[in-house]
Amino acid sequence: MLIHNPEGHYHFLKGIDPYSCGVVADPGYEIIFVTFREAPPWRRGFAVVAAHLQAEGRNRASLCSIQLRCPQPYPIDGFVSFNDEYRAVLSDWDLFREGLNPVSRTNVAPAYSAPAETLLHAFAYVVPASKPNMSPSLVISGAGELRDGVLDVGGIVRRGETSPEAMREKAAYVMQVMETRLDGLGARWDLLNQINVYTVRPLQGLIEDVVLSRLGPARRMGIHWHHTRPPVREIEFEMDMRGVHRELIL
Repeated sequence: MLIHNPEGHYHFLKGIDPYSCGVVADPGYEIIFVTFREAPPWRRGFAVVAAHLQAEGRNRASLCSIQLRCPQPYPIDGFVSFNDEYRAVLSDWDLFREGLNPVSRTNVAPAYSAPAETLLHAFAYVVPASKPNMSPSLVISGAGELRDGVLDVGGIVRRGETSPEAMREKAAYVMQVMETRLDGLGARWDLLNQINVYTVRPLQGLIEDVVLSRLGPARRMGIHWHHTRPPVREIEFEMDMRGVHRELIL
């Protein structure tokens, strides 16, 4: 269900407590995606985000997406505990709308040179469009092969398996989630300019027909592979996507 966040000038897809499934800017507005050159610890990162928004003349409600990098995948209960802390920050910012979290999110664990603590890697916010009649801009949250996004390891597709066949099934499920979210935002493949895959498993044998073949015109943008693990133990394959007109390095 697509829900309006009028204070932030965007719509979001209902997700679960820690995040929405994706966001799309309202007509006349666009999303700017910002990546930190040196990622700060996540709590301090929110203070940096607040200062940036203020400098740009935007209110906190314009914040629509967060990307985190955690030291290692969590057990389910650890992930839930972190999400409680994270939600408390969003609540302090008064971002919830009728009890729903509108902010999309990706949180993954780098396999090489992992951080010592969770970092705020990137964020996105909504501004008035820089040109008239701009195509919609959007950010789709990260999703792994966890059925229906329910935080229960019993819902992991082919749990405990990493064979080529199992990885193909996991990737196919995640692609289906991406397609569903794209449709839910009322968007199209040709609007995307960044498609990210997060896994430490080999991509050969699945990337062509399971992922690329289903991207339509977005395949021209290629796939960005991040040698990272999803944030929950035993999940092996995650993706997120976005289509924005402007990206910044802060």
